[in-house]
Amino acid sequence: MDRFSPTLKFYYTLTDNPTATNWLLWITITALAILVYKLGFAKKLPLLKSFIIYLFLIVGCLFLTFLAIFLPIAEGLMVAAVILIIYKIRLKREKNSGAI
Repeated sequence: MDRFSPTLKFYYTLTDNPTATNWLLWITITALAILVYKLGFAKKLPLLKSFIIYLFLIVGCLFLTFLAIFLPIAEGLMVAAVILIIYKIRLKREKNSGAI
């Protein structure tokens, strides 16, 4: 248990069920990956292309979930999301003030 990532430890102590822990970890990683994608990389695309991108993103998060058992993947995505949120807030403020 000591070698697991902090998020996995938290979910395991919360649920005390390995299956539920893995599902919660996958949902967390998927949600954070979608948030980071939307904040940093998403462009306006047609509906089918967006669906395909999100489908591959969700499937790719399965692989990230396996890595997140021992590596801090969820924590890294949290940091990336916070940085991108701060960037977007500052960009919006500067646009509203007319500096850009």
